[in-house]
Amino acid sequence: MGCAPSIHVSQSGVIYCRDSDESNSPRQTTSVSQGPAAPLHGLFVQTDAADVIPPSRASGPPGTTRVRRARAELGSGGSSSSGSAGSAAPAATTCRGRRRHCCSSAEAETQTSYTSVKVSSAEVRIGPMRLTQDPIQVLLIFAKEDSQSDGFWWACDRAGYRCNIARTPESALECFLDKHHEIIVIDHRQTRNFDAEAVCRSIRATNPSEHTVILAVVSQASGDREEASVLPLLHAGFNRRFMENSSIIACYNELIQIEHGEVRSQFKLRACNSVFTALDHCHEAIEITSDDHVIQLHKVHRDSGDNSQTESHSFRYKNRRKESIDVKSISSRGSDAPSLQNRRYPSMARIHSMTIEAPITKVINIINAAQENSPVTVAEALDRVLEILRTTELYSPQLGTKDEDPHTSDLVGGLMTDGLRRLSGNEYVFTKNVHQSHSHLAMPITINDVPPCIARLLDNEESWEFNIFELEAVTHKRPLVYLGLKVFSRFGVCEFLHCSETTLRAWLQVIEANYHSSNAYHNSTHAADVLHATAFFLGKERVKGSLDQLDEVAALIAATVHDVDHPGRTNSFLCNAGSELAVLYNDTAVLESHHTALAFQLTAKDSKCNIFKNIDRTHYRTLRQAIIDMVLATEMTKHFEHVNKFVNSINKPMAAEIEGSDCECNPTGKNFPENQILIKRMMIKCADVANPCRPLDLCIEWAGRISEEYFAQTDEEKRQGLPVVMPVFDRNTCSIPKSQISFIDYFITDMFDAWDAFAHLPGLMQHLADNYKHWKTLDDLKCKSLRLPSDS
Repeated sequence: MGCAPSIHVSQSGVIYCRDSDESNSPRQTTSVSQGPAAPLHGLFVQTDAADVIPPSRASGPPGTTRVRRARAELGSGGSSSSGSAGSAAPAATTCRGRRRHCCSSAEAETQTSYTSVKVSSAEVRIGPMRLTQDPIQVLLIFAKEDSQSDGFWWACDRAGYRCNIARTPESALECFLDKHHEIIVIDHRQTRNFDAEAVCRSIRATNPSEHTVILAVVSQASGDREEASVLPLLHAGFNRRFMENSSIIACYNELIQIEHGEVRSQFKLRACNSVFTALDHCHEAIEITSDDHVIQLHKVHRDSGDNSQTESHSFRYKNRRKESIDVKSISSRGSDAPSLQNRRYPSMARIHSMTIEAPITKVINIINAAQENSPVTVAEALDRVLEILRTTELYSPQLGTKDEDPHTSDLVGGLMTDGLRRLSGNEYVFTKNVHQSHSHLAMPITINDVPPCIARLLDNEESWEFNIFELEAVTHKRPLVYLGLKVFSRFGVCEFLHCSETTLRAWLQVIEANYHSSNAYHNSTHAADVLHATAFFLGKERVKGSLDQLDEVAALIAATVHDVDHPGRTNSFLCNAGSELAVLYNDTAVLESHHTALAFQLTAKDSKCNIFKNIDRTHYRTLRQAIIDMVLATEMTKHFEHVNKFVNSINKPMAAEIEGSDCECNPTGKNFPENQILIKRMMIKCADVANPCRPLDLCIEWAGRISEEYFAQTDEEKRQGLPVVMPVFDRNTCSIPKSQISFIDYFITDMFDAWDAFAHLPGLMQHLADNYKHWKTLDDLKCKSLRLPSDS
């Protein structure tokens, strides 16, 4: 068995994979390269020469005498050196950095050093990878030989670097393109010989210079002259500045710092890029694991069979509310393997150059850009962020396993899904309640023409403690018309719509007639309750300051019609039963879509009740869109999306603005159209499920009504053989207190916390706390009834 292959990265970023046997003797070295070499099995082979260099150090400056001596030593096989050096001499002419000249066309202008110290490749570790770094190559660009060029020459010799010196810009560029030096030192003192900044710019214009550190040697500033700025050097492409100092140790220290700083960092960057390139071109199965052998990436390329690629990433994260769960994102791309790479990069280029760009794309691009210069830990965290952002649903929390509280699981599953499965042959069809019979109570002609008993109740309609059930009783289950006339009059709806009070009364009558009085919960009393809560919220200063009158009118109308013709069954029930509405609306927001569509149909059906007939088309379109958006927001499958958007777009900016200011001013961003939409959605959602925040007597009554409606649905599901959406709502076994606790914990608390932070509703939050305590007491006593036992 062989040892794990080592990885070798050349100075130009080429990766070498060296297989070694148990004795650690090299067997074969292959290179993925674009340079000229002999092909072998579709790759390239490149051999390296011996590490020992013939001694050639001579006293004095590095002039032509030293070069001639070095040539003589190479030609004689290095007789003055040791045996190992002599044996290496024939191969020395092929070594990188030890060839006779940098470039054959510049012999007279370029000199090459042959260091007297042993030069060997260094091993660098990056995590579990062992990389081989070749000796550093340095290019000195000095027009004339002086003590400064000598200092750098002997410093390179002392550090074991391979050094070249060029006299002209042309020879310097040619030599650099041949060897790709890691460090270049340019003489910036003698401006009359050549333009150092122009030389630097010409080198920076080449591709290999991306990983090269260029050092400018500048003159010492005289005592009466202020030191020059480094900005011109940086703009020209220099990385560092070296104040003129011919001391060998000063030059040596500068080169060593560059090697262990910029050069080492650039080497690691090239190594990583080479590994990624090798992985991208690999046609074998690859698994990358953590230190604990947990698979982080699994990549499979198949050139035959199903001709597909599969990449999967697996991460584990902790949900704030639930236990930790696994989130797996698997993406598949069907493709023809030989043409995959040809199509992939042009497609990605088109995506990044799109002029119409979705906000999520912009976010992902910003995160990708931030990863480039981030530490490894931050880059890994951003990878997980990207995985979450690329998932289909960003706002709904992951539901836990079935061993959790069954009340929560059933309640969440029943309210946040559009059905488990479709059963053919079992259709639930409900009739529209257009011709409901009512009692003999006469309809008021105007708001001032209501019976005194009703008028006295309506005097308190602006209070949160307003008792909607008393209004239901005195109006013989027609509270919506009376409350609607009072509320709409208070907000000037008729004046805004340019309609008469008679038209408004007729419209309210038609809408209320299409609520099912036989429903325990979803009837016109619930609609009136939601209208009352909406009007209460609209009276709050922050809400009032955030919305205009059109928004107010749209909110009041949406609250009035938001459950019209509700059958007393959930969306899941209708989808499972294959109802006409589920088929019509493709199992998506079935009831909410029906409520809005029917409301506008009933309004436009008769001119006598058409409250929109006198407003212009532009206002009507805007009003209609706002009403539709608010009613659709009451659909529970997007509950967490609406709440999280409100928190991130309204609460957090508002908190940041107030925290940075001493005044109680409203946030300026709240009046943006996008934020107004979020406020209206949040308002009607809170109004729709405000029962747990009502006074205790009202809360208990609403809990009993909604439970009865769910019990009736479970009974019918069992009779028709349909899937039971919420099994815990069995009238024989259900604990109503426990179901209320689950509903408050999962849906109400966070939403009303967010709404209270915006609208400031201390009274409501106190009711919520008291009611929750009541339900917990009942649950602790194992009571299934709605009130405490008489002896407690």
